[in-house]
Amino acid sequence: MRRRLGAALAGLVALLLPAGPTLAQERGRPGDFDFYVLALSWSPAFCEATGAARGSRQCDPGRRLGFVVHGLWPQYERGYPTECDSRPPPRYVVEETSDIFPDAGLARHQWRRHGTCSGLDPGSYFRAVRRAREMVRIPDPLQSLSRDGQTTGASVERAFAEVNPGLRPDMMAVTCRRGELREVRICLEKDLSGFRRCPQVDREACRFGPIRVTAPR
Repeated sequence: MRRRLGAALAGLVALLLPAGPTLAQERGRPGDFDFYVLALSWSPAFCEATGAARGSRQCDPGRRLGFVVHGLWPQYERGYPTECDSRPPPRYVVEETSDIFPDAGLARHQWRRHGTCSGLDPGSYFRAVRRAREMVRIPDPLQSLSRDGQTTGASVERAFAEVNPGLRPDMMAVTCRRGELREVRICLEKDLSGFRRCPQVDREACRFGPIRVTAPR
């Protein structure tokens, strides 16, 4: 039987009231986009589903990672650009991302698929990723989760909104797969000056019904 989150998620449950970037991808011109999405992946779900089997360093025993940066994605109001250039990032630039990406391979992939559409050079793009991550505070209950449990996407959204001034539920999306928490995707202005509404991203959220939250291992 699945247990509900204990005291660690009590705040999320109390807030409850009565899947990559969204839509089609297309080749675009570097720097030509409307806003960013900061994707924060729930690492235990990734590791349980595929990461551990693939031998991802993110899933090494004892790392006990919770939310990690998946990527910073340039977005259109509908759809998103991808792979706007084929330049690989310099190795030393990737090495400097070890505190924001859980795996160097993920950093390289994010640059190729999304960073090349930002209009920034690799170093500037990864600095933008760092800045975006520093804008977002993770709710304390999800920082200290010690056992598996259940909550709802709406509760997670409200918890993030409570600890991040200016962030509202219509500026983010909690995604899930097969009833399990996967990501929180937060929409940011193109110049990273603050949060912003993103109707299409918001509509793809899973808000209601229980979702399983696997504790970090």
